[in-house]
Amino acid sequence: MRFIDETRIRVASGRGGDGCASFRREKFVPFGGPDGGDGGRGGDVVLVATHRRNTLLELRSRPVWKAQAGQPGRGAQRTGRNGDDCVIEVPVGTRVFDDDTGEVIADLTEDGQRVVVAPGGHGGRGNVHFKSSTNRAPTRKTPGGPSVERVLRLELLLMADVGLVGFPNAGKSTLIRTISAARPRVADYPFTTLVPSLGVVDLGLDGSFVVADIPGLIRGAAEGAGLGHQFLRHIQRTRLLLHLVSLEPTGLDGKSVVVDEDPPTACLARYDAIRAELAAFDPELGHRRELVVLTKADLASAETIETIRGAFADRVGADRVEVISAVTGAGRDALVRRIQRELSDMLDP
Repeated sequence: MRFIDETRIRVASGRGGDGCASFRREKFVPFGGPDGGDGGRGGDVVLVATHRRNTLLELRSRPVWKAQAGQPGRGAQRTGRNGDDCVIEVPVGTRVFDDDTGEVIADLTEDGQRVVVAPGGHGGRGNVHFKSSTNRAPTRKTPGGPSVERVLRLELLLMADVGLVGFPNAGKSTLIRTISAARPRVADYPFTTLVPSLGVVDLGLDGSFVVADIPGLIRGAAEGAGLGHQFLRHIQRTRLLLHLVSLEPTGLDGKSVVVDEDPPTACLARYDAIRAELAAFDPELGHRRELVVLTKADLASAETIETIRGAFADRVGADRVEVISAVTGAGRDALVRRIQRELSDMLDP
């Protein structure tokens, strides 16, 4: 299934049914009086968050959604039938905007959460409501309320505890494959991952947490370069960032592969570049709690690892740096336990 995380739809609620102007007509009742019923209420357009959906693909293939109109009132004070609501299921984590004004209508973060985005029109009143001692045969009735139409922009933000960020080929997909059941594409070249991936890390009795692999971040992503600008929004809901920096002899500078003549300087430059993109997209992300994870330790010498680790320790603190090799498994279990401790500490008052 294609991963679609943004789309626009046009919604229209149901028009209310008109009221009825009628008079009672029965044998032996020559002056029955007014008995026109009210119109039915138009249906609402309702968005419902559900875990059964994980993409906005269905909405992209159906851009127009309409609720049913209410039926008009009838004689004998019979009220018209209410229109059926139009219920649209969206994935948990969907943010809803009015496309014309940019207003945030709702942020659906819980399963079963509902929001009415286009209320149905009210039913019109029948002439029975207008009778009085001075007007015993009113012909007045009121029309039903109008339909509400609007264009909505829907954005899906992944609901994850931990976000993996870093340049392409930093080992994000390999890491999420080794610690969870997620199976993103992995290959020995950059830009292998083209869509975000979610993985659940099961710790048994110690609980679990959700990890999101955010692909495509390069220099200029916040301004629209590469694929990263499409997925930066998914980092906003995460509580902890894992900033992956590759230890292999070559690294990606966002445009081309270069040989690292000075590994610590090159690694810090890549780290600073991604940090700058996060802060440019959302200043709050620049202050989000993070761990620096030096990956691909199996491709670097012990001396190089210690030199680079020391450089990052000076920058972010020695207790904020982890070294792993997702291929050999070195440091992987310790990293998972560290993530769990970090998340638990963030929950404590």
